[in-house]
Amino acid sequence: MVLHSNILGEGKPFIILHGFLGTSDNWKTMGTEFSLLNFQTHLIDQRNHGQSFWDNTFNYKVLAEDLKHYCDHYQLDDIVLLGHSMGGKTAMLFATLYPEMVSKLIVADISPRFYPEHHQTILEGLQTIDFDKIKSRGEADKQLQHYIKDFGTRQFLLKNLYWKQKGELAFRMNLEVLVENVSEIGKALPEDAKFDKDTLFLHGDKSDYIQEQDKTLITQHFPKASVVTIKNAGHWLHAENPTDFFKAVIAFLKP
Repeated sequence: MVLHSNILGEGKPFIILHGFLGTSDNWKTMGTEFSLLNFQTHLIDQRNHGQSFWDNTFNYKVLAEDLKHYCDHYQLDDIVLLGHSMGGKTAMLFATLYPEMVSKLIVADISPRFYPEHHQTILEGLQTIDFDKIKSRGEADKQLQHYIKDFGTRQFLLKNLYWKQKGELAFRMNLEVLVENVSEIGKALPEDAKFDKDTLFLHGDKSDYIQEQDKTLITQHFPKASVVTIKNAGHWLHAENPTDFFKAVIAFLKP
């Protein structure tokens, strides 16, 4: 099975991978901007997310293999690869496994290191949504408020809602499998993984996902990496400061 995607524009292939509990739609505005600069932008839904297939196996090895299958299917080579958070971990692993396929790598607000589980409250909240009782986005939001106080985070999560049929809402993501495999999300890049081409790590100045001590580990895996801070942005840096995010990526991609 081939991952679902939204393909925009023509030119050099530019693949974008969303984060945990996200979808390709999170990147539609930014992807459109890239597509106007002679990039064929591929906004991908990773397995168990968005409109891609569901599968009980969920780890970075299979996510990277899914991307390889996608590239083979569309005959993509010499790609620009951008991944955010979980998507950044997938992108890192893919680039180290198939360096000949990646011309430049961009990693948004994630390091190669191990991260302890920290999505429990969000997942717990999502699991309490009973679609036999909840019949609107507003009702789902009200239920999530008991677990998630931040409005922006709830709106991000509620983008996963869709009408399964008239009067029946559902989640696009495979919540059961993601809950079962949540420990996979924080796993570190393998120690021997290395990518010797140009790499850009972007992190939000209000986020603690990439810390000063991570820079040594980053350069061990990615010797040509540069780390750039996006001001006035947290973990969702591409949404919180899209202007500076876009500028940083385009500056990196210039020949």
